[in-house]
Amino acid sequence: MRLDVAFDLGFTLCCGQVFRWKKIGGWWYGVVGESVFKVRQCGSELEFVNVDEVFVRHYFGLNDDLEEISSCINKDDYIGKALRKFAGLRIVRQNPWECLISFICATYKSIAAIEQMLQRLSVKFGEKMMFDGLDFYRFPSVERLALASESGLRECGLGYRAKYVQVTAQKICHEKINLEGLKELSYLEARKVLLGFAGVGLKVADCVLLFSLEKLEAFPVDVWVKRAILNHYAEKFPADLVKKMQRHDSLTNGEYLKISEFARAYFGKYAGYAQEYLYHYERTQR
Repeated sequence: MRLDVAFDLGFTLCCGQVFRWKKIGGWWYGVVGESVFKVRQCGSELEFVNVDEVFVRHYFGLNDDLEEISSCINKDDYIGKALRKFAGLRIVRQNPWECLISFICATYKSIAAIEQMLQRLSVKFGEKMMFDGLDFYRFPSVERLALASESGLRECGLGYRAKYVQVTAQKICHEKINLEGLKELSYLEARKVLLGFAGVGLKVADCVLLFSLEKLEAFPVDVWVKRAILNHYAEKFPADLVKKMQRHDSLTNGEYLKISEFARAYFGKYAGYAQEYLYHYERTQR
């Protein structure tokens, strides 16, 4: 497929929004929903196997007007540098269930540790598939994890998160919650629903809203984004609040909301794109 829009596959898959992709022999392999597919980029050509163009365009956000998005969020020199360095980075459209469990597991973990946890979870509770002579595993269904024991989940390295995963899966099953349906709600309404799940705080909710529910105004705040905000946007906040946030690594809910509300007002309806560029730029500068 010849790309008619700006896109960088490597930036998009390596910026902390997805965890179950791996590069083998020049191809990126991923399990998305029921299928495995592989994809690679050669300049303005995107090659893929086992999916169609409609799927690829949707999954990789190729229908997003990145030119308009970049213009809207390019508010200052710092975000401008991030936009130039990682031109073509896009927000993917993940499966909401997998995204929810992935970010519940991601709390206080490195990307490598998250990848390992999700791989173990998929091997133990997912369905095995073969593709290109390699073994892959579908992400476990809601029903399968609802029936899993807490000890079985802990064996996958989830630690205290095992209980959160179990209880969340059971709640979705028993209450027949349609996660896809949250796309029809407003950002704040959908966030309220997500905050009702075990193990979901403001940051996890924002990650799920941004990476799977098409709420591009969501602005997840982790340690890297907090650092970017304090280093480059401190003048936008009261001095006493900045000093308070500088004294500890974590954020209170009130502090988180202050940053999130500022970002949505400052960067506008595409604040989530600004977040991803700032996050990836900040963590790759060190």
